[in-house]
Amino acid sequence: MRFSVFTHVVHKKKTQKVFAYAPYIREMNLWISKASEVRIIGPLEDSELDSIDSPYKHSNLNLVEVPSLYFKSFLGVIRSLVMMIPAIITIFREMRAADHIHIRCPGNIGLLACIIQIFFPGKNKTAKYAGNWDPNSSQPWTYNLQRKILNSPFFSRNIKVLVYGEWNYSSRNIVPFFTASYSNKEIKSFSKDFSPPYKYVFTGTLAEGKRPLLAVKVIQELINRGFNISLDVYGKGDKSSDIIEYINEYGLQDKIKLYGNQKPDVIKKALRNAHFVILLSRSEGWPKTLAEGMFYGCIPISTNISCVEWMLGKGERGILVEPTVDKAALEIETYLHSLQKLNVMSKKGQEWSQKYTLEVFDKEIKKLI
Repeated sequence: MRFSVFTHVVHKKKTQKVFAYAPYIREMNLWISKASEVRIIGPLEDSELDSIDSPYKHSNLNLVEVPSLYFKSFLGVIRSLVMMIPAIITIFREMRAADHIHIRCPGNIGLLACIIQIFFPGKNKTAKYAGNWDPNSSQPWTYNLQRKILNSPFFSRNIKVLVYGEWNYSSRNIVPFFTASYSNKEIKSFSKDFSPPYKYVFTGTLAEGKRPLLAVKVIQELINRGFNISLDVYGKGDKSSDIIEYINEYGLQDKIKLYGNQKPDVIKKALRNAHFVILLSRSEGWPKTLAEGMFYGCIPISTNISCVEWMLGKGERGILVEPTVDKAALEIETYLHSLQKLNVMSKKGQEWSQKYTLEVFDKEIKKLI
């Protein structure tokens, strides 16, 4: 079977292997494990490997390069319009030769693939929509267009579209799904001592959409209210310099530390030693950092977006907060005064998260291919 993946994820080539962002690769290695031939249609970047990069694991895998498309600046629009024609030709050619078409959304390559797959109604297809499927959420028009095409049995045929959460107005194309990070072998009961000093962890890209600076300010407010708290930040992004500048400006170097991108074992150790994992994003699909924290007994703190309310059991397995410093700090503070509540939340979170392992994920994927 020729399994063709259409993705906006940026790839790197080193020592005849193809690398990309580790959490994405971990999932994709399960998707491609039973294919005899794999074609990855996506962007290629000539840069050094990062500690968070991992390789695809397949003996017959080829990367077919298409350019990254950007529409956030005038020059980006001009360049992308020029490069779009060869990208369309490449995607069409690869879809025609594929036995199974797998589309990763949302993204600009995913958008082109969503449109072009319309011309292949008889092909076996799957799509993974890794963003927020909530039809009432405010998102770019390109994201909305991808959702409408994928949700339509008229335009998208012979396809299963994996989305996070269960939503109204979903067609027969849609399959509520999940993602996984850890194995059955790692399941155990993690007991936390919910007493000060409290350790918080942020893991993920330091980008505007994830509002890492807001998380820093909430921790600062809790410190100002007299709580013995620290925050460890793992990840890189456009907001790294802003966070460093803020920490230096307010003298928070002893309480808030940035560690950049780290290997999975480092993150696991951080989660085992932490009490809380915090993520105050504007939009998410399935926020892995929350599920990963819950797996190790951390209590998740998050804004109520996408399927997060369901993940957190409407507040039984975690703390839902408003995206403002004062309101978020006040809500968190109410829980810091109840050791019993924290212990119950931690246990419920572990029980829920440890149901979604890589083995379960692999089993469910095999039903779709």
